[in-house]
Amino acid sequence: MEPTYSKSSIAIPLAIVFGFGLIALAIYFSGIGKAAPAVVTQNTPTQPAVTTAAKIRPVDGSDNIKGNPNAPILVVEYSDYDCPFCKSFHETMNQVMKEYGVDGKVAWVYRQFPISQLHPNAPRISEAALCVSEVAGNDAFWKFSDMVFEERAMNEQTNVTKLPEYAVTAGADKAAFMSCLESGKVKEKVTASYNDAAAAGIQGTPHSFILVGNQQAPIEGAQPYEVVKQIIENLLNQLEGTTPTDNQ
Repeated sequence: MEPTYSKSSIAIPLAIVFGFGLIALAIYFSGIGKAAPAVVTQNTPTQPAVTTAAKIRPVDGSDNIKGNPNAPILVVEYSDYDCPFCKSFHETMNQVMKEYGVDGKVAWVYRQFPISQLHPNAPRISEAALCVSEVAGNDAFWKFSDMVFEERAMNEQTNVTKLPEYAVTAGADKAAFMSCLESGKVKEKVTASYNDAAAAGIQGTPHSFILVGNQQAPIEGAQPYEVVKQIIENLLNQLEGTTPTDNQ
C-alpha cells in the first residue's frame, strides 16, 4: 500500500450492531484478524485490520460499478492508477468478479484516490477514466481501467500519451474524450472522491471497504485473491444462513 503507515487492530465491542459484526467476523475468521500489527514498508502491502473508520459516502448512481448494483456484498475500492499495489489488487478483483460477479453476489465499485505526491500523473489518469465514463458509459470505464493497469509493468508509470488510444479502444469518441479531458470538467469529481477517502481515514492505496447493507469494514492493502475470497465466502455463508460444512 502507498504511502506507508502502520495500524493496529481494534477489538470488536460486544454491543456492536449485527451488520458490522457480520463483516468483522468474516474478516477475522479469514485469518486477517489474527495477524499482528505490522510495520509497513513501501514495498510491503499492509495487513488489513477490523476498524471503526469513518463512513464512506453511500454507493449511488454516480459510481462506476462492475456487476449487480444490488448485490448483497459490495467491494468499494479507492485506488491510484499508477500505484503498483493497485495493479496487483485490480487483478485480484477481476478474479473475484469472474467467480462472484456473474451470479450477482458481489459488485465492485472503483473510486478515485490519486496520490499526486507519489504519482504526479495519477490525477490526470483519474480524470481520463471519468471522461471515458461520461462519454462512453460504465462498461467503457472498466475497459479503460483494465487497459491502464494491464499495459504497464508493476513498477512503471502509465504512459499518459496513450490515454486517448485507451479511451478509443474502450469505446469513447476521441474528440468527445479530448474535449472532456481538456475542459477540466471532471476535476471536481476526482477531488471529491479524494476528499471522501481522506475523510474516512484512508492514507494509502489500494484501500477497500466491504459493504453489507449500511455497514462497512475495511480491507487495507493489496490482499491476495485467497484472502478476499475467504472473506466473501464467510460473508455469503452467514448471509445465506449456512456454514462451510453445509456447502461440502
